[in-house]
Amino acid sequence: MLGPVDRGGTSTRVRQPGRHPPHPLTSSGRYQQQSATTFNEGSYKLQISRSDMADLAHFLAVARRRSFRQAGLDLGVSGSALSHSLKALEARIGVRLLNRTTRSVTLTAAGEHLYAAISEPIDTLGQALEALNRFRDRPAGRIRLNVPHDAAIHLLTPVIPTYVERYPDLELEVAVSNHMVDVTDGGYDAGIRFGGTVPEDMIARRLSSGIRWVVVGSPAYLDRHGIPRHPDDLMHHQCLRIRDGAGRAYEWELERDGQARTVSVPGAMIIDETRFAIGLVEKGVGLAYAPKLAVEQGIAQGSLRQVLEDWSSTGPGYYLYYSSKRQLPMGLKVLIELIRELRPLGY
Repeated sequence: MLGPVDRGGTSTRVRQPGRHPPHPLTSSGRYQQQSATTFNEGSYKLQISRSDMADLAHFLAVARRRSFRQAGLDLGVSGSALSHSLKALEARIGVRLLNRTTRSVTLTAAGEHLYAAISEPIDTLGQALEALNRFRDRPAGRIRLNVPHDAAIHLLTPVIPTYVERYPDLELEVAVSNHMVDVTDGGYDAGIRFGGTVPEDMIARRLSSGIRWVVVGSPAYLDRHGIPRHPDDLMHHQCLRIRDGAGRAYEWELERDGQARTVSVPGAMIIDETRFAIGLVEKGVGLAYAPKLAVEQGIAQGSLRQVLEDWSSTGPGYYLYYSSKRQLPMGLKVLIELIRELRPLGY
């Protein structure tokens, strides 16, 4: 990702289908075999079978994603299997929960009511199961992350080989995108973004030191158009403008000796991906504003030259963030610890 401005949400995990709840304990401390759990409310009795528990987890995933396909990817089952599961649930309870069309899935009024009623209890069950990880010899489970391109390349790539070697029972799924997403609605356990862009209701854990931002151009471009000596000179150059994850044009932030300048640079190109921008700069298209870590190799090889060196600025580093309403999953805990141990971008 080019610009240090990006936001995201967080995630909620759903207990994996097919895992049955434990039998209730009797007063003697022994397990009593039961095929269903009975809830009493006044004179009304509702029995929830084991298949109902699995189907309710399926319903919750579909309700959050509004898609059988996406919910199936989250749960590791096919979309058609989810559809059959929810049709069976609707038939058993005698109420339609979903409106289905070829293009969308929406909740009925009954579905909205059920979704609101079961979200927190099922999340609590999932967190209780996750908490059992601390009793294992080694953590297990599945973690889903949403990260920008630059973080995937420069922060995660150096640590993933060690992560999978140390924790073979952990499954890590990484969605790489520079677009801002609500990681809760997206079914992610956490996201990684630049500090200062994480929503206030999230818990953020620092993963790196500050990121230095620089202006670069190719030797050929600078020979033709001259070298900018001051931020005001950028107004006379072709610049590759930045579109941040929210779709906004990002201004170049420069500073020297405590003096800060924000420049709305001119340019016919608007880009949101660093590697693409660097490739264009190397072809002489214009100047780019990018993290120093992304252009160091090009500078060393001579395909790029840094300009305005005394005006480079340092922005917040990368942070992992997750919901303040849930405990930290063990898979995320060990990932944070490993990144801080290996320090691919400092700390």
